[in-house]
Amino acid sequence: MIEIQAEKEKKVKCVLVGELAKGATEEDISLPPKELLSLIKTLGLEECGTLNVHRRDPSPAYGLGKGKTQEIANFAKEAGADCIIFDFDIEPTKQRNWEALTGIPVFDRNEVIIRIFAQRAQTKEAVLQVELARLQYSLPRLSHSYGELSRQRGGAFGNKGSGETQSELDKRQIEDKIISIKKELQQVEESRLIQRKQRERTATATCTLVGYTNAGKSSLLNALTGSDVFVENKLFATLDPTTRKLPLSNASYALLTDTVGFISNLPHTLIKAFRSTLEESVASDLLLIVVDAADKDNVKQYESVQSVLKEIGAQNAPQIIVLNKTDLVQNDSIAMASLKANFPNALYISTANKTGFDVLLETVTDRLLGQQRDFIIPLDKSHLVELTRKNGTIEKEEWLEDGAHLSARIKGEIKIGEHGAEASTRTLSLLLPYLSK
Repeated sequence: MIEIQAEKEKKVKCVLVGELAKGATEEDISLPPKELLSLIKTLGLEECGTLNVHRRDPSPAYGLGKGKTQEIANFAKEAGADCIIFDFDIEPTKQRNWEALTGIPVFDRNEVIIRIFAQRAQTKEAVLQVELARLQYSLPRLSHSYGELSRQRGGAFGNKGSGETQSELDKRQIEDKIISIKKELQQVEESRLIQRKQRERTATATCTLVGYTNAGKSSLLNALTGSDVFVENKLFATLDPTTRKLPLSNASYALLTDTVGFISNLPHTLIKAFRSTLEESVASDLLLIVVDAADKDNVKQYESVQSVLKEIGAQNAPQIIVLNKTDLVQNDSIAMASLKANFPNALYISTANKTGFDVLLETVTDRLLGQQRDFIIPLDKSHLVELTRKNGTIEKEEWLEDGAHLSARIKGEIKIGEHGAEASTRTLSLLLPYLSK
């Protein structure tokens, strides 16, 4: 029994194959691909060796030259690897060729990410979205064959496990499942759209947290709203969008939503499957792009986030860059100088120390509700008070002999031009003559 338990707890060992960029140094050649290493650790796998390759002269059979292909196969055998994982896409035919050559399972980055999503999915919507992505990925890989796993898919890498039999992965059945799941997801999406329209009717401002996975979005949501959303120092700890009330002032609040973390080269099947979730970003009044200030790759991660936002049509949404975890680099002058150069208009915070929140909340409030201004509305213009109440937020209201004294937030800007002050919104234009000097 002890031996059986030890066998169950034994981690699957895998060889990682990374892709070298142009101009790679000697140090790069020996380093494991950082992101893929984090992904397999999140999945509970163990790295037993790394090889990095250039893909300049790909072979039709394996995607690499014959010499490098044999080197990887020999390396995996000597390392006692249970599987090989590539940090780039492997076409189904090449995947089968690799498995025939090595005799062990071969996976690519996409399948690793999909499996992590499958582990993290909790709600019905997330489960459906992950299942859709998995089926779309599996469809061209029906002959993906390596011993027992050819008949049983879905278990741990290289091991038997609970999963679907080959008959369940029959092409026709998979296509039927995909159609069925899409119908269910459409119903969920319609329900989400109804909820969104209800929020829009209440004129409640919306703000969405987006960013690279593990940048601290959920921790920030908890710190700002006092909620207890699940937080873990692993990739993709949050899959389902979570919305909480964010108090902005004594008179108003916004709805703050935490979304799934982004990652470079996110599988297109997952982008499509999670489109309804990510579209919370498209409909939001303001995006808070959370960046890990302590990560050396934060510029690339930020670019990956912008790439996904562009793909879902949210690239033009109002944005604020929030540099999180600054407590880890505040004493590093070189790192701080780099952050200032790469993110010149960013806000600096630390969810661990709860620093920078005052400036963040003030900035968010100004962007969502408008700058706070004082007005004196004549008594015979009292309808403007109701207009302010309808289209803005009245922080303070006092009725005196000379009129209604308001301290209010109205969306829009006031610019001084050749012909005097001009406001960018109708409500602010009507109130402009009564702006308190």
